[in-house]
Amino acid sequence: MKIKGSHTLAVPRGVVWEAILDPEVLSRTLPGCEDMAPVGDNRFRGKLKMKVGPVQGVFEGGVELLDLDPPNGYSLKMDGKGAPGFVNGNGSLRLEDTDDGGTLLHYEIDAQVGGRIAAVGQRLLDSSAKVLTRQGLQGLEQQLAARAPAPAETAADSASTAEAPAPAPAGGSEAVPAAPSQAAFAGRFAAGMAREFWPYLVGGGLVVLAAIAISLRACS
Repeated sequence: MKIKGSHTLAVPRGVVWEAILDPEVLSRTLPGCEDMAPVGDNRFRGKLKMKVGPVQGVFEGGVELLDLDPPNGYSLKMDGKGAPGFVNGNGSLRLEDTDDGGTLLHYEIDAQVGGRIAAVGQRLLDSSAKVLTRQGLQGLEQQLAARAPAPAETAADSASTAEAPAPAPAGGSEAVPAAPSQAAFAGRFAAGMAREFWPYLVGGGLVVLAAIAISLRACS
């Protein structure tokens, strides 16, 4: 199973680079991630709750980052196993500056899956991978928005702020978006899968209607 694509992020490359090395950011970004912690230099282990068609369960595994080239990207190696089966793979992330000061993220993953999860079929696996990738990128955008430096204030804004300082956020730090709950993740995943399979559902519905029409004409 191959996952490949690009995505534009509206923050500088240095901010993106720091984020994709932070296990807290990654744990809030990965859909279904229940736990992630460093276990060595550029090595992380965690749990990921997954549901693909009728197959669901928890994977336990690890990710190792290799060939780090700050702030341009890195390669990665991953493995995981659980009741649904296993997944092993490798890939890469590459970052480029955009003309407007943002970052273009290129990603490529080549994964092998086995066990019960492989029995759901290639189309369902590919569609699930697309939905999870899209949700992961949306989660990364939210985390980056919280990390991005605030735009420079105008002189009038600065004077107004000096006269009436805003109260500090609770806890003394900027609020960071939390990872979605399992219920929210399941709802978003179901909606994403519906979008992926809508063309096939529509096509199937038309075939059924055509078959019914032919049958009615044959019986009339």
